[in-house]
Amino acid sequence: MRLVTECFEAMNRKTFVALVFCALMQPALFAENWPQWRGPFLNGSTTEQKLPDTWTTTENVLWATPMPGPSHATPAVWGNNVFVTSPDADKNLWVLCVNRKDGKVRWIQQVGTGDKTIGRNNMASPSPVTDGKTVWVMFGTGDLAAYDFSGKQLWARNICKESGKFSIMWIYGSSPLLYKDRLYIEVLQQNPVPSGYSHVLDGKPTRESFLLCVDPKTGKDIWKHVRPSDAIGESQEAYSTPIPSEVHGKTEIVLVGADYVTGHDAKDGTELWRGGGLNNSQRRRDFRLVPSALLAKGLVIVSGPKRMPVLAYKDGGKGDITQSGLAWTYKDYPTDCVTPLLYQDKIFVLDGDKQMMSCLEPESGKVLWQQSLGVRHVFRASPTGADGKLYCFSEHATAVVMDAKDGHVISKAVMEQGAESTHATIAASQGCLFIRGAKNLYCIGKK
Repeated sequence: MRLVTECFEAMNRKTFVALVFCALMQPALFAENWPQWRGPFLNGSTTEQKLPDTWTTTENVLWATPMPGPSHATPAVWGNNVFVTSPDADKNLWVLCVNRKDGKVRWIQQVGTGDKTIGRNNMASPSPVTDGKTVWVMFGTGDLAAYDFSGKQLWARNICKESGKFSIMWIYGSSPLLYKDRLYIEVLQQNPVPSGYSHVLDGKPTRESFLLCVDPKTGKDIWKHVRPSDAIGESQEAYSTPIPSEVHGKTEIVLVGADYVTGHDAKDGTELWRGGGLNNSQRRRDFRLVPSALLAKGLVIVSGPKRMPVLAYKDGGKGDITQSGLAWTYKDYPTDCVTPLLYQDKIFVLDGDKQMMSCLEPESGKVLWQQSLGVRHVFRASPTGADGKLYCFSEHATAVVMDAKDGHVISKAVMEQGAESTHATIAASQGCLFIRGAKNLYCIGKK
């Protein structure tokens, strides 16, 4: 706790429907919250307006708050509360509430301990989620906890102590999904545990991949659905996040990973449909998957691993829809780690390795335009659509702003020099942008 203190001394469904309705009816008056990783509409977009399109390390930076350590978690914003997670130098894991107006830390609570860094990832990669009264946080250690807005812990549990450490090579990175007063946790992992996964070995040699539905008020399980797959090796693992879909009056929870995209009945987790063909490599069949699914115009958009094609399946199918449900395929500039964006009735696919943005027509997959970001950095953060612009953030902390109409680059801003890698998506809320760098949390707004 001393290191953390020194760090800072140095510097429900009705609710969801109402939120969407107000945003659509009063876009100029309503300041949206950013309640979870993919924003208020769970597709990376927001109706926020009057956002800045240019800034530097000083210009239009309203505040910059030092963080105890690096994290890839996207901030959650509700009113004047900004929630972030972080490890510290002593490997402790924290949730912080920051004042949106001035960047001061309102409270900080330790959730767990045991941070590790493997490759580009650490235990603080899952993003927090909030409903305006409670904030839920999860870490790669399996620690899952709920806090009220005053910082009081409401409940806590550790999923790994119940089911074994997550058998994932580069550390667990899925974020919780809050939808219709239910909390959904996805765990797609390798079984049996490889002997080389030293961070996973705990005396339990076998694992199950599953979708877990939790009561957000108590933390108790509502149901657990084991998700089978014939994927092999590392392709059993996924870093994606569940996404909800409303089909024929029924709520489905969509998962992607382990070579398939699946739709599950939200009532009990029963698998309703399954589409394959994501991993179509002729060289290897054991690539992990990172991007989450995207819902657009009655289609489920999924990205194959390692820049394999983007596939669009018809939503609401039954059984095996690998052939019957496939609507279109996009191959030009697919993505490896970046989840596509739906904004202004267009799909935006960012090839983070080749720094190319593609704008697609949702119904057909037709390419409307393609533009380079003009930055020779890898992009692993997913793009945000807001105020007629696309906001992107590179692994080396360079922000790129593009015009959503034609993709021309409006501005670029280097946020941090020589920092550790950054993968957090930019959150847009309350007229500001919230950027989680490796060193600081930034609030960007018009002065």
